[in-house]
Amino acid sequence: MPKEKPELSEAMRKKMGGKTFVKNPILGTKFTIAISSAKGGVGKSTFATNIALALKKTGCKVGLLDADIYGPSIPKMFDINEKPQSDGKSLSPITKYDIQCMSIGFLADQQTPMMWRGPMVTSAIKTFTQKVLWKDLDFIIVDMPPGTGDIHLSLVQSIPLTGAIVVSTPQPIALADARKGVNMFLMESINVPVLGIIENMAYFTPEDMPNKKYYIFGKEGAKELAEQMNIELLAEIPIVQSVREAADAGRPAILQIDSPIAKSFLTLAKNVVAMIDKRNTKIKPTQAVKTTHSRGCSN
Repeated sequence: MPKEKPELSEAMRKKMGGKTFVKNPILGTKFTIAISSAKGGVGKSTFATNIALALKKTGCKVGLLDADIYGPSIPKMFDINEKPQSDGKSLSPITKYDIQCMSIGFLADQQTPMMWRGPMVTSAIKTFTQKVLWKDLDFIIVDMPPGTGDIHLSLVQSIPLTGAIVVSTPQPIALADARKGVNMFLMESINVPVLGIIENMAYFTPEDMPNKKYYIFGKEGAKELAEQMNIELLAEIPIVQSVREAADAGRPAILQIDSPIAKSFLTLAKNVVAMIDKRNTKIKPTQAVKTTHSRGCSN
Protein backbone atom coordinates (compact mmCIF):
# COMPACT_ATOMS: atom_id res chain seq x y z
CA MET A 1 0.00 0.00 0.00
CA PRO A 2 1.57 3.34 -1.06
CA LYS A 3 2.40 5.82 1.61
CA GLU A 4 0.34 8.97 1.83
CA LYS A 5 1.97 12.02 0.30
CA PRO A 6 3.11 14.34 3.09
CA GLU A 7 1.32 17.68 3.22
CA LEU A 8 2.76 21.08 3.98
CA SER A 9 1.94 22.69 7.29
CA GLU A 10 -0.23 25.82 7.25
CA ALA A 11 2.75 27.93 8.32
CA MET A 12 4.80 26.63 5.40
CA ARG A 13 1.93 27.25 2.97
CA LYS A 14 1.85 30.89 4.02
CA LYS A 15 5.61 31.22 3.54
CA MET A 16 5.43 29.75 0.07
CA GLY A 17 2.33 31.68 -0.94
CA GLY A 18 2.42 34.64 -3.31
CA LYS A 19 3.67 37.87 -1.84
CA THR A 20 1.61 41.04 -1.86
CA PHE A 21 3.73 43.96 -3.02
CA VAL A 22 3.04 47.58 -2.16
CA LYS A 23 3.27 49.59 -5.38
CA ASN A 24 4.19 53.24 -5.05
CA PRO A 25 3.51 55.47 -8.06
CA ILE A 26 6.30 57.46 -9.67
CA LEU A 27 5.61 60.88 -8.20
CA GLY A 28 4.87 63.63 -10.67
CA THR A 29 3.51 61.33 -13.39
CA LYS A 30 0.13 60.21 -14.69
CA PHE A 31 0.87 57.20 -16.88
CA THR A 32 3.89 54.89 -16.92
CA ILE A 33 4.62 52.83 -20.02
CA ALA A 34 7.34 50.17 -20.15
CA ILE A 35 9.13 49.58 -23.45
CA SER A 36 10.38 46.01 -23.35
CA SER A 37 11.84 43.43 -25.69
CA ALA A 38 13.11 40.51 -23.59
CA LYS A 39 15.93 40.42 -26.17
CA GLY A 40 18.79 42.76 -26.97
CA GLY A 41 19.51 44.27 -30.35
CA VAL A 42 15.95 44.73 -31.61
CA GLY A 43 15.93 48.53 -31.44
CA LYS A 44 14.05 48.96 -28.17
CA SER A 45 15.98 52.02 -26.95
CA THR A 46 15.73 53.67 -30.37
CA PHE A 47 12.00 53.10 -30.25
CA ALA A 48 11.74 54.39 -26.66
CA THR A 49 13.49 57.66 -27.47
CA ASN A 50 11.44 58.29 -30.60
CA ILE A 51 8.08 57.44 -29.04
CA ALA A 52 8.89 59.73 -26.09
CA LEU A 53 9.57 62.62 -28.47
CA ALA A 54 6.53 61.73 -30.56
CA LEU A 55 4.31 61.88 -27.47
CA LYS A 56 5.83 65.25 -26.67
CA LYS A 57 4.93 66.45 -30.16
CA THR A 58 1.29 65.51 -29.55
CA GLY A 59 1.26 67.99 -26.65
CA CYS A 60 2.14 65.62 -23.80
CA LYS A 61 4.65 66.28 -21.05
CA VAL A 62 7.02 63.34 -21.14
CA GLY A 63 9.80 61.77 -19.11
CA LEU A 64 12.25 59.06 -20.19
CA LEU A 65 13.63 56.65 -17.59
CA ASP A 66 16.53 54.47 -18.72
CA ALA A 67 16.11 51.35 -16.59
CA ASP A 68 18.94 49.45 -18.28
CA ILE A 69 21.52 49.55 -15.50
CA TYR A 70 24.09 47.37 -17.28
CA GLY A 71 23.85 48.93 -20.73
CA PRO A 72 22.30 52.43 -20.61
CA SER A 73 21.65 53.93 -24.05
CA ILE A 74 19.82 57.18 -23.39
CA PRO A 75 22.95 59.30 -22.67
CA LYS A 76 24.29 58.47 -26.16
CA MET A 77 20.96 58.65 -27.97
CA PHE A 78 20.16 62.05 -26.46
CA ASP A 79 23.79 63.24 -26.45
CA ILE A 80 23.73 64.06 -22.74
CA ASN A 81 27.14 64.47 -21.11
CA GLU A 82 26.29 66.02 -17.75
CA LYS A 83 25.42 64.81 -14.28
CA PRO A 84 22.03 65.46 -12.64
CA GLN A 85 21.82 67.88 -9.74
CA SER A 86 21.27 66.41 -6.29
CA ASP A 87 20.57 67.71 -2.81
CA GLY A 88 21.78 64.48 -1.24
CA LYS A 89 18.27 63.09 -0.94
CA SER A 90 16.86 63.37 -4.46
CA LEU A 91 17.95 63.79 -8.08
CA SER A 92 16.73 66.26 -10.66
CA PRO A 93 16.16 64.84 -14.15
CA ILE A 94 18.15 66.28 -17.02
CA THR A 95 15.95 67.92 -19.66
CA LYS A 96 16.85 67.48 -23.34
CA TYR A 97 14.55 68.15 -26.29
CA ASP A 98 11.96 69.10 -23.65
CA ILE A 99 12.03 65.52 -22.29
CA GLN A 100 12.89 64.91 -18.64
CA CYS A 101 15.53 62.15 -18.57
CA MET A 102 17.24 59.93 -16.01
CA SER A 103 19.81 57.17 -16.54
CA ILE A 104 22.53 55.41 -14.58
CA GLY A 105 24.71 56.54 -17.47
CA PHE A 106 24.46 60.11 -16.15
CA LEU A 107 26.01 59.01 -12.86
CA ALA A 108 28.67 56.50 -13.89
CA ASP A 109 31.67 56.52 -16.20
CA GLN A 110 30.46 55.27 -19.57
CA GLN A 111 33.66 53.24 -20.01
CA THR A 112 33.26 51.35 -16.72
CA PRO A 113 31.08 48.20 -16.67
CA MET A 114 28.35 48.05 -14.02
CA MET A 115 29.24 44.83 -12.22
CA TRP A 116 26.38 44.97 -9.72
CA ARG A 117 24.49 42.17 -8.04
CA GLY A 118 20.71 42.11 -7.76
CA PRO A 119 20.31 44.13 -4.51
CA MET A 120 22.33 47.05 -5.89
CA VAL A 121 20.33 47.03 -9.11
CA THR A 122 17.08 46.99 -7.14
CA SER A 123 18.32 49.93 -5.05
CA ALA A 124 19.15 51.92 -8.20
CA ILE A 125 15.69 51.29 -9.66
CA LYS A 126 14.08 52.37 -6.38
CA THR A 127 16.10 55.59 -6.50
CA PHE A 128 15.00 56.33 -10.06
CA THR A 129 11.32 55.68 -9.35
CA GLN A 130 11.04 57.26 -5.89
CA LYS A 131 13.82 59.82 -5.53
CA VAL A 132 13.86 61.59 -8.88
CA LEU A 133 12.00 64.90 -9.00
CA TRP A 134 9.86 64.21 -12.05
CA LYS A 135 7.65 67.21 -12.64
CA ASP A 136 4.04 67.22 -13.90
CA LEU A 137 4.45 64.46 -16.48
CA ASP A 138 1.63 62.97 -18.51
CA PHE A 139 3.73 60.00 -19.59
CA ILE A 140 6.94 58.48 -18.37
CA ILE A 141 8.50 56.05 -20.82
CA VAL A 142 10.62 53.35 -19.17
CA ASP A 143 13.30 51.89 -21.43
CA MET A 144 13.63 48.38 -20.03
CA PRO A 145 16.74 46.20 -20.33
CA PRO A 146 16.75 42.92 -22.27
CA GLY A 147 15.54 39.79 -20.51
CA THR A 148 13.04 39.15 -17.74
CA GLY A 149 15.22 39.47 -14.65
CA ASP A 150 15.79 41.52 -11.51
CA ILE A 151 15.11 44.92 -13.03
CA HIS A 152 11.82 43.84 -14.56
CA LEU A 153 10.66 42.27 -11.30
CA SER A 154 11.74 45.31 -9.30
CA LEU A 155 9.72 47.62 -11.54
CA VAL A 156 6.54 45.58 -11.84
CA GLN A 157 6.52 44.82 -8.12
CA SER A 158 7.26 48.36 -6.95
CA ILE A 159 5.32 50.68 -9.28
CA PRO A 160 1.92 50.49 -10.97
CA LEU A 161 2.55 50.32 -14.72
CA THR A 162 -0.15 51.62 -17.03
CA GLY A 163 0.96 49.21 -19.74
CA ALA A 164 3.80 47.73 -21.73
CA ILE A 165 4.82 47.84 -25.38
CA VAL A 166 6.92 44.91 -26.59
CA VAL A 167 9.41 45.47 -29.41
CA SER A 168 10.61 42.65 -31.66
CA THR A 169 12.06 41.97 -35.09
CA PRO A 170 10.20 39.54 -37.39
CA GLN A 171 12.68 36.67 -37.05
CA PRO A 172 11.65 33.60 -35.02
CA ILE A 173 14.56 33.80 -32.57
CA ALA A 174 13.52 37.31 -31.55
CA LEU A 175 9.82 36.46 -31.50
CA ALA A 176 10.46 33.56 -29.12
CA ASP A 177 11.81 36.03 -26.55
CA ALA A 178 9.08 38.56 -27.34
CA ARG A 179 6.51 35.90 -26.48
CA LYS A 180 8.22 35.39 -23.13
CA GLY A 181 8.16 39.14 -22.56
CA VAL A 182 4.44 39.35 -23.27
CA ASN A 183 3.76 36.36 -21.03
CA MET A 184 5.77 37.95 -18.22
CA PHE A 185 3.58 41.05 -18.18
CA LEU A 186 0.39 38.99 -18.41
CA MET A 187 1.26 36.70 -15.49
CA GLU A 188 -1.38 36.83 -12.77
CA SER A 189 1.20 37.89 -10.18
CA ILE A 190 2.31 40.81 -12.39
CA ASN A 191 -0.82 41.70 -14.37
CA VAL A 192 0.46 44.57 -16.53
CA PRO A 193 -1.66 45.31 -19.63
CA VAL A 194 0.22 44.79 -22.89
CA LEU A 195 -0.72 47.71 -25.13
CA GLY A 196 0.70 45.93 -28.16
CA ILE A 197 3.75 44.77 -30.06
CA ILE A 198 6.01 46.70 -32.43
CA GLU A 199 7.66 44.93 -35.35
CA ASN A 200 10.95 46.75 -35.82
CA MET A 201 13.25 46.22 -38.83
CA ALA A 202 10.19 44.85 -40.62
CA TYR A 203 11.64 45.36 -44.10
CA PHE A 204 14.18 47.38 -46.08
CA THR A 205 13.38 49.61 -49.04
CA PRO A 206 16.26 50.93 -51.17
CA GLU A 207 16.09 54.65 -51.96
CA ASP A 208 16.24 54.01 -55.69
CA MET A 209 13.43 51.41 -55.51
CA PRO A 210 10.72 52.97 -53.32
CA ASN A 211 8.17 50.28 -54.17
CA LYS A 212 10.46 47.36 -53.35
CA LYS A 213 10.55 45.73 -49.92
CA TYR A 214 13.21 43.29 -48.75
CA TYR A 215 12.17 41.23 -45.73
CA ILE A 216 15.65 40.68 -44.33
CA PHE A 217 14.61 39.21 -40.98
CA GLY A 218 11.45 37.47 -42.11
CA LYS A 219 7.95 38.64 -42.93
CA GLU A 220 5.04 39.50 -40.62
CA GLY A 221 6.39 37.48 -37.70
CA ALA A 222 5.14 40.00 -35.13
CA LYS A 223 1.77 40.11 -36.84
CA GLU A 224 1.39 36.37 -36.43
CA LEU A 225 2.51 36.56 -32.80
CA ALA A 226 0.03 39.36 -32.10
CA GLU A 227 -2.80 37.28 -33.57
CA GLN A 228 -1.77 34.20 -31.60
CA MET A 229 -1.59 36.11 -28.31
CA ASN A 230 -4.62 38.32 -28.98
CA ILE A 231 -2.73 41.60 -28.65
CA GLU A 232 -2.45 44.63 -30.93
CA LEU A 233 0.18 44.96 -33.64
CA LEU A 234 0.88 48.67 -33.17
CA ALA A 235 3.26 49.27 -36.08
CA GLU A 236 5.68 47.74 -38.57
CA ILE A 237 8.76 49.94 -38.66
CA PRO A 238 11.17 49.48 -41.60
CA ILE A 239 14.96 49.47 -41.47
CA VAL A 240 15.99 53.04 -42.20
CA GLN A 241 19.63 54.08 -42.19
CA SER A 242 18.83 57.62 -41.06
CA VAL A 243 17.20 56.28 -37.88
CA ARG A 244 20.43 54.52 -36.89
CA GLU A 245 22.53 57.55 -37.81
CA ALA A 246 20.24 59.87 -35.86
CA ALA A 247 20.42 57.67 -32.76
CA ASP A 248 24.22 57.51 -32.90
CA ALA A 249 24.38 61.29 -33.33
CA GLY A 250 22.19 61.91 -30.28
CA ARG A 251 19.40 63.50 -32.32
CA PRO A 252 16.51 61.02 -32.69
CA ALA A 253 14.97 60.56 -36.13
CA ILE A 254 11.60 62.03 -35.21
CA LEU A 255 13.24 65.45 -34.95
CA GLN A 256 13.52 65.29 -38.75
CA ILE A 257 10.01 66.70 -39.02
CA ASP A 258 9.21 65.96 -42.66
CA SER A 259 10.61 62.43 -42.86
CA PRO A 260 8.23 59.49 -43.36
CA ILE A 261 9.64 57.72 -40.30
CA ALA A 262 8.96 60.80 -38.14
CA LYS A 263 5.38 60.92 -39.38
CA SER A 264 4.90 57.23 -38.62
CA PHE A 265 6.14 57.70 -35.03
CA LEU A 266 3.82 60.67 -34.60
CA THR A 267 0.84 58.63 -35.81
CA LEU A 268 1.82 55.83 -33.44
CA ALA A 269 2.06 58.25 -30.51
CA LYS A 270 -1.42 59.60 -31.24
CA ASN A 271 -2.73 56.03 -31.32
CA VAL A 272 -1.10 55.29 -27.95
CA VAL A 273 -2.70 58.38 -26.42
CA ALA A 274 -6.06 57.37 -27.87
CA MET A 275 -5.60 53.87 -26.49
CA ILE A 276 -4.88 55.22 -23.00
CA ASP A 277 -7.88 57.53 -23.28
CA LYS A 278 -10.06 54.58 -24.20
CA ARG A 279 -8.82 52.66 -21.16
CA ASN A 280 -9.28 55.58 -18.76
CA THR A 281 -12.55 54.19 -17.53
CA LYS A 282 -10.76 50.98 -16.52
CA ILE A 283 -7.38 52.21 -15.28
CA LYS A 284 -6.42 54.94 -12.88
CA PRO A 285 -3.53 57.33 -13.49
CA THR A 286 -0.38 56.14 -11.76
CA GLN A 287 -0.20 59.45 -9.95
CA ALA A 288 -2.83 62.13 -9.58
CA VAL A 289 -1.56 65.23 -11.35
CA LYS A 290 -3.70 68.33 -11.43
CA THR A 291 -4.76 69.01 -14.99
CA THR A 292 -7.45 70.90 -16.80
CA HIS A 293 -7.97 67.90 -19.10
CA SER A 294 -9.66 64.71 -17.96
CA ARG A 295 -8.40 62.84 -21.01
CA GLY A 296 -5.16 62.70 -22.95
CA CYS A 297 -2.36 65.06 -21.96
CA SER A 298 -2.25 68.03 -19.65
CA ASN A 299 -0.70 70.55 -22.02
